[in-house]
Amino acid sequence: PGLSRDVAEEAEIQIKYEGYIEKQQQELDRAARLENMRLPEGLDFSAMEGLRLEARQKLARVKPATVGQAGRISGVSPADIAVLLVYLEKKRR
Repeated sequence: PGLSRDVAEEAEIQIKYEGYIEKQQQELDRAARLENMRLPEGLDFSAMEGLRLEARQKLARVKPATVGQAGRISGVSPADIAVLLVYLEKKRR
């Protein structure tokens, strides 16, 4: 009751969209981590089971330095990036 109409409306909008905003922020944080996640030099993409042939060929030709760069290569799908991340995690362990 003591708030101006603009302040009350802003508060209502923030409350309504808080979940969406938080989810978007998490996605941005994940993208930033992937952007900076380095790929080992000399990584043999042809040895990665689960990568599509087109992705293997393009990754081998471009030789991205990070997972973020790999994800921006035309012909490399989000599923290919998921396979790449699983492979990297296995190698890390």
